[in-house]
Amino acid sequence: MISDSIKYIGVDDLDIDLFESQYVVPEGMSYNSYLIDDEKIAVMDTADRRKGEEWKANLKEALDGRQPDYLVVHHMEPDHSALVAWMLETYPGVQLVCSAQAVKMLSNFFDGVDFTGRVLTVKEGDTLSLGQHTLQFIGAAMVHWPEVIMSYDTKDNVLFSADGFGKFGALVNETDDWACEARRYYFNICGKYGTQVQNVLKKAAGIDIQTICPLHGPVLKGEALKEAVRLYDIRSKYEPESEGILIAYASIHGGTAAAAERLSEILKDKGAKKVVVSDLSRSDMAEVIEDAFRYPTVVVAASSYDAGVFPPMHDFLYHLQIKNYQKRRFGIIENGSWAPTAGRVMRTMIEALKDCEIVEPMVTIRSRMKAEDEPQLQQLAEALTSVKPEE
Repeated sequence: MISDSIKYIGVDDLDIDLFESQYVVPEGMSYNSYLIDDEKIAVMDTADRRKGEEWKANLKEALDGRQPDYLVVHHMEPDHSALVAWMLETYPGVQLVCSAQAVKMLSNFFDGVDFTGRVLTVKEGDTLSLGQHTLQFIGAAMVHWPEVIMSYDTKDNVLFSADGFGKFGALVNETDDWACEARRYYFNICGKYGTQVQNVLKKAAGIDIQTICPLHGPVLKGEALKEAVRLYDIRSKYEPESEGILIAYASIHGGTAAAAERLSEILKDKGAKKVVVSDLSRSDMAEVIEDAFRYPTVVVAASSYDAGVFPPMHDFLYHLQIKNYQKRRFGIIENGSWAPTAGRVMRTMIEALKDCEIVEPMVTIRSRMKAEDEPQLQQLAEALTSVKPEE
């Protein structure tokens, strides 16, 4: 129970291996859905088809023989809306509540379904009375799809936040450490849309929110809610969350890996409080992206490959580009046995990022680290650990 009249009817998915076919979720996923029990009954989103039968059972138990009046669709992505057509067919009196952009998408997902007379279109500032509860709708376009809306229950001070404030992991596996998997979720799902998240946070600041009900992850209240809002403000401004340096390397035969590890040792000797080293060929890419956003400084180290850069590094920097990565410092290490090209490619990709500084010198090694390479690594480490002067 979220409150005396708001019930949780969502489901856990412990069988899924990749969320959105790309994100590793060893702790599963939750598909959250809620029911507001009032004079008019509102169902808040459905679930993924993978867990459709379980969700239907939860809904029927919560309804206890009654008929729902509204199905509010905050987000059209199939992990939340897969059962919309089933709802309309099963409950002939139910009315679908969604944004105008969502209406345009309905036929994309539900070919042949007749929605005539079954849809109530809402926009920013509209309200829907259920009796004692009134839903106030908040536009949240591009957090992280264009049709997204959120809704605020003025009676119980509950924000139904769509994918906002979500996290990876099934609720049955939930721990006290919300921030870690919520960070990986945020930067990989919503990270590109910091401006849009900031817009929603500004709207939310004027509302007395006591509870946040996201579509994934735990319900947030009290100090956990305050901390989530604080972190979302930092993350959506593209500001570093923690002090530290990420070294991300792409190594073919181990030479570049050895240089990355040696730089890590030097950085620690020079007082770096936190150094994270990630092998891009083997690490979870989503986790490395998370760390890149978490820390203010990134070192990229890669082998040259086919007159360019070893593909795992290209993939990493491409992910940063499409996630609107910005406001960070970069160091570069390249490796090449006869004609080093990795540094040029990495520099070009970094220069395409917004407000990112490349710290010199760029270090070039030839196949394997040698004694003559040590001074360059020392110089780079010194530059990376020096305090950046105030603008």
